[in-house]
Amino acid sequence: MKLNISLGQIDVKLGDPAANLTAVQAMTSLAASRGSDIVVFPELWSTGYDLEHGASYATPTDTGIFATVAALAQAHHIAILGSCLSDLGSGRIGNTAVYFDHTGHALGVYSKTHLFRLMDEDQYLTAGDGRTLVQTSAGSVGLAICYDLRFPELFRAYALAGAQLVFLPSEWPHPRLAHWQTLLRARAIENQMFVVACNRVGESKGTHFCGHSCIIDPWGETVVEGGETAELLTATIDMDQVTAVRVKIPIFQDRRPEIYG
Repeated sequence: MKLNISLGQIDVKLGDPAANLTAVQAMTSLAASRGSDIVVFPELWSTGYDLEHGASYATPTDTGIFATVAALAQAHHIAILGSCLSDLGSGRIGNTAVYFDHTGHALGVYSKTHLFRLMDEDQYLTAGDGRTLVQTSAGSVGLAICYDLRFPELFRAYALAGAQLVFLPSEWPHPRLAHWQTLLRARAIENQMFVVACNRVGESKGTHFCGHSCIIDPWGETVVEGGETAELLTATIDMDQVTAVRVKIPIFQDRRPEIYG
């Protein structure tokens, strides 16, 4: 099955949800005009890493910025994914991605399970406690966020659970562009799946973000890749490629989990 995907690579304005929402609205409209089935935005796209003020932004995933995105998805008849700060209850704040389908219905909610100490996430956020596998019309997809990319166990767990693709909203910085590109390709190759990663661009608190949002196919080939300026990338993938690659090189049949533990 063919899937048209857009990646909304934006320059996230720190602590300015209104400006960021304007950018997301414009790119969503453009993605819909291109016939995209889904548009993906970066990690914490509405606020950036303004974690010190996180409590003033965070809402449950059926209100606030999340409800606004649900309405945007419904209005443009396009699925939307990206992470924002969420209220997990009891004073806890999550870095949470919600997969809204083209009707604005939430098909899956995922809070980042690996907190990035270098950006003080461990000081302000609560880690999620589970994986999220979303059943879409195009197949099973997993949700992950940025630093999760460094944990191959998560991606393998998704693959073993039937995921054909993993979405990865991110705020990945320089100087680790080479890590970004290498790890995305590795996760795709070793799990014979598509990896769809949307990264931000621009600068915040002295950190420069490297962009290069991309789609990697199950062979590890780049379907599309951006540069380091704001842009909307769009490409079509064929989900049937996952099955073809897994038949060609049957790594899941040849696994020996009894010796890995």
